[in-house]
Amino acid sequence: MLSYTAVFEPAPEGGYVVHVPALPGLVTEGDTLEEARKMAVDAIEGYLSVLKADGEEIPVEPDETVVSKVKATAP
Repeated sequence: MLSYTAVFEPAPEGGYVVHVPALPGLVTEGDTLEEARKMAVDAIEGYLSVLKADGEEIPVEPDETVVSKVKATAP
């Protein structure tokens, strides 16, 4: 079982857009947070299936990954 960090951002039109930083180009969305989570799992599994079929390496996200908000002052 692999584990990946997923970033859920509210979409301007409603729902959530999901990015998985360890899997470049993977973006999905859902109308609710629950749906977005299900879509993320489906997208990750599809992404990994394509990598495996193409004989490419499956990315493994380090356990030490930290996600944190950082505040900065605009110029």
